[in-house]
Amino acid sequence: MEYFQIYIYLIALLLAVIVGLTFPTFTSNLEPLISICIAILMFSMFSQIPFLNLRNNLLNLKFMFALILSNFLFIPLLVFGIIHAFNISSSAILIGLCLVLLTPCIDYVIVFTALGKGNAHYLLISTPILFILQMLFLPIYLTIFLNKDMITMIEVTPFIHSFVTFIIIPVIIAILLQLLSTKSTAMQRALNFTSWLPELFMAFVLFTIVASQIDKITNDIYVVITVIPIYISFMIIAPIIGYFTGKLFRLEAPLIRTIAFSSSTRNALVVLPLALALPDTVVTIATTVIITQTLIELMGEIIYIKLIPKLIK
Repeated sequence: MEYFQIYIYLIALLLAVIVGLTFPTFTSNLEPLISICIAILMFSMFSQIPFLNLRNNLLNLKFMFALILSNFLFIPLLVFGIIHAFNISSSAILIGLCLVLLTPCIDYVIVFTALGKGNAHYLLISTPILFILQMLFLPIYLTIFLNKDMITMIEVTPFIHSFVTFIIIPVIIAILLQLLSTKSTAMQRALNFTSWLPELFMAFVLFTIVASQIDKITNDIYVVITVIPIYISFMIIAPIIGYFTGKLFRLEAPLIRTIAFSSSTRNALVVLPLALALPDTVVTIATTVIITQTLIELMGEIIYIKLIPKLIK
C-alpha cells in the first residue's frame, strides 16, 4: 500500500470527481464524515510515533528550528507577497487562501517526504508541534493579512474543535494504545494494525472531501481559474525557500528535502472544517479555494518526489 499509495490517492480523487458530479445529492451527505476520517487518519499516524521511547528519538534541534523558521516566517512572507502580486481583493478567496497556505501539512506530507527520500520519521514526530504552532500563529497571520470585517467572519470555536478533534484526542488514544500494547498481545496486534490505516484513510479523506465539494467547485469555476496560478507559483517557490532554509542551518540532504516538502505542502484537509464553519456568504467560495489547492498540490507532489531527490543531494 505504501508503494502504490500515490496511485491509490489519484484513483480516490478520480472516483470522487465522477461520483460527486454524478450523484451530487448523495455525496453532499458525506460532509459529516470528513472530520471523522481525518481524526482516524491522525490517530493512525500518531500511533506510529514512539511516544514511550521519545528519549531515544529526539529531534535534531537545528532541523526543528529550520522547520519552524521556514513554515512560520519565510512561507508567510511568501504568501503575503503572492497575494499582493496577484491583487486578490475578494474576501472569500482571500480567507480561503490564508487558511490553506499559512498552515503546514501534518498528514500526507509524511508520505510524500518518505517517497521523496526525506526524513519522514523526524517529520512525523514534529507533527504535534507543527499543528500547535499553526493554531497559535494562524489568528496572528489572519489579523495581519485580513481587514477587520473579514476577521469577524472567522469563528474561534472551529479552531479549538479542530485542535481537540485532530490532535488531543488522537494523541491520547495513540499513547494509551501504546501503553496497553506493552501488557497485552491483543493490544500489540491492534497497534500493529494501525500501521495499515494511514494510506487507507488518506484515500477516504480525499474521497469524502472532493466528492462532497466537487459540485460546488464546478459552480464557481471562475474561482478555480483565479487561484490556480497562485498555487502554481507557490509550489515553485516554496520548496526553494525550504532548500535555502535547510542550507542556512547546514543540514544534511535528507533533512533539507524534508524541510522542502514541509514548506511546500499545505494543511488543506485539516483547515477545511474551519472553512465549512464560515458564514454562508463566503463558505462556498472559500471551500472551493481550499479544495482546488488540494488537487493542484497532489499533482505537484508527484513532480516533487521525482525532482527533489535529484536536485537536493
